[in-house]
Amino acid sequence: MMHGQFDVTIFILALLTTVGFQVTSNFANDYGDGVKGTDNEDRIGPARALQSGAISRSDLKKGIIVSIIISMVFALALIYKAFGLGNLLYILIFFVLGLLSIWAAIKYTMGDNPYGYKGMGDLFVFLFFGLLGVMGSMFLFSKSLYPTAWLPAIAIGLLCVGVLNLNNLRDVVSDKKHGKYTLVVKMGFENGKRYHFALIGLALLCFLWFIYLESIKWTNTFFMLAFIPVLMHLRKVMFTHDPGLLDGELKKLALGTFLLAILFLISVNIFL
Repeated sequence: MMHGQFDVTIFILALLTTVGFQVTSNFANDYGDGVKGTDNEDRIGPARALQSGAISRSDLKKGIIVSIIISMVFALALIYKAFGLGNLLYILIFFVLGLLSIWAAIKYTMGDNPYGYKGMGDLFVFLFFGLLGVMGSMFLFSKSLYPTAWLPAIAIGLLCVGVLNLNNLRDVVSDKKHGKYTLVVKMGFENGKRYHFALIGLALLCFLWFIYLESIKWTNTFFMLAFIPVLMHLRKVMFTHDPGLLDGELKKLALGTFLLAILFLISVNIFL
């Protein structure tokens, strides 16, 4: 890392833990929307497993449980590698954060009172995939938090919210019809696009501010090239008036965000 501390094992375990939480979230989202009827013939995106009949409710529940167990095994291994057994406070804090991550993944659409149906999904994605994902990972490596690191953490969080918002823009008609009151449903499709512009614009500004504060040479800012496809995607979104035409943009923004994270990792570990 740019502060001189990096451990390959911690990196791999953190990556596996994140993937585990994401898989759990996807399974739970599939189950929750399927049971509530939100996933149906009106849905524009790819057919879900439960919706299409490819898997039963009981089997999907079992998959969620298995995914939770695997995720927590990775999380415990990560905590042990980062802190050993000598710092009980850090162990406890990150164990609780792991449990909260599982709770957030499940309660997005599952249960009687899912927060995703109340327009709270954006906030939780920002907190868990942005602030916790970036700052938590930094602390695992360095046992410290550096002030300027909040900027890329905020930026990644905003871009992850952008992925969720794009999904909600695409599904706005179906979500409204079935009582899933996302922020896009509440603010309307056109305002949802303006919100999308703000998310990506602020993410770009955060990275530019980070470059300025850290006095990074322009030759080491190649990670900003990842914003080219992201900005091209943004132009497409802003000039699209049919929600159904946004389905193909999800992959572009998700892969663009992933590319940005990888290039940023390479930049701060090799060139700074």
